[in-house]
This record gives sequence, C-alpha cells and structure tokens, in this order.
Amino acid sequence: MSSVSAAGESMAELVSNYYPEARAGGFSRYDGTVQFYQRVQALLRTGDVILDFGAGRGAAYYQDRSSYRKTLRDLRGGGRQIIGVDVDPVVTTNPWLNEAVVLDSRGTLPFKNVSFDLIVSDSTFEHILDATLAASELDRVLKPGGWICARTPNRHGYVAMANRVIPSKIGKHLVCSAQSSREAQDVFPAYYRMNTLHVLKSLFDTERYDHMSFAFDSEPNYHFNRRGIFLLLMMLHGLTPPTLRNTLMVFMRKRSETPVGA
Repeated sequence: MSSVSAAGESMAELVSNYYPEARAGGFSRYDGTVQFYQRVQALLRTGDVILDFGAGRGAAYYQDRSSYRKTLRDLRGGGRQIIGVDVDPVVTTNPWLNEAVVLDSRGTLPFKNVSFDLIVSDSTFEHILDATLAASELDRVLKPGGWICARTPNRHGYVAMANRVIPSKIGKHLVCSAQSSREAQDVFPAYYRMNTLHVLKSLFDTERYDHMSFAFDSEPNYHFNRRGIFLLLMMLHGLTPPTLRNTLMVFMRKRSETPVGA
C-alpha cells in the first residue's frame, strides 16, 4: 500500500473515531467539501455556463477517497459548460472541465462581459495578489442574477494566522506534514487579501451584491495524524467564535437590477 493511501486511511480512521457518522457515507457532519459543494449544486441550473476560477489540476479527482464528495465536485451535466482558468498550465489536465484556459500574468480574464451564470472558486482567493483587479474581473464576466461561490481560508482563523508567521521555506513542508493528504505541488503562496467577510463586502459592493456568506470550521485537518493534536483542535473549534473560524463559505449574488441612487 502506498504512503498516500496509508495516510488517507489513518486520517479517515481518526475522523470516524470522533465523528462516527463518517462511517455512513465517508464524510462527517462538519465536512467542508460537502458543506460547500452541496450548496453550489443547489444553485446549478440546466444550461449554465460556469467559470471555475483557479481550477488547478483537479487534485481531488485523484486523491479524494469519497466517491460522494467527488460527485459533488463534478459540476458537469445538465447541458452545462464548465470553463476552468488558472495561471498554472496544469489546469489543462483537470478532468472536471469542458475547457481549460491558461491565464497570463496580468490576471485579466479573456472573456466577454456577462459571460457566466455562476463562478466557483475553491481555495483560490487566498492566493490573489491584486484583490481589486480580481474582484473587478469576476464582476465584469458575471451575468446579473449570477452567483459567486468561493471557499477560502478566513484571514482571522488560526490556520491563516500560522501560515502568515511561518517562513515560506518551512511552510510548505509543514503543511504537507500537518495535512497528510496534501501534496507539495498543491501548496502555493498565500496573501489573504480577499479573506475576510468585511473585505469581500467592500470588493463586491453591497449595493450590487447580496451577501449570504458565513464562517465555518470543518473537522480538524492540520493535525499531523496525531490523536492528541486532533482532540486539542476539536476543543478549540468548539470554543471559537464565528469571526475566528478557519474557513469562509462565500455565496454572493449579483443583483439583476442596480438599486435606485446606487
């Protein structure tokens, strides 16, 4: 058995010991992937054109042991077109896309205005350097009435705070050690410039967007497969106020009409 498989089984056993419902379907009640993609799936319509912003290589297609989570991540079907973009050419290997586009270094999107019905972005906002440009581009290509759905770390959560103080040379190795299912090729520099609910409301004006976002804590992920660390993080999650939870579940709807006076 490979080390990745062994680590995956060890983590699954650790989670199911404290979240026994994970044995019924392979995910806990606090599974962040299920929480996010179930809501995305609920927003999909037949024939939608969807932008996967920061699509990457589709690592979960190869690594996720849960067939249910993989089904939720797959937005194809129903006559929908899934177009993925990323600055990394590896996006062309993503198996969940109908079309892949490699972005240039400027960060502009090579699409006409109001091209997309829905934009999904999973673990990408934290890597954006120019938040104003990124928000402007996403707004430009999104149709009125369309949705932006993003999952990203909360800048105020302990994971993001630790990542900001740990030197980058150490950080990649530490992330892969703490989160055994993570491969080094999937760890990138993080800047957290789009990573608070307050900042998102500033970037996506509340006069033009309805915000239904919230902070969320999944079961602990960065525990080095150590029972003691896992339990300590479980306790911490139970005591954490909403503003300090580790993940932002971002759901924003672009209004069909601009309010009078806006």
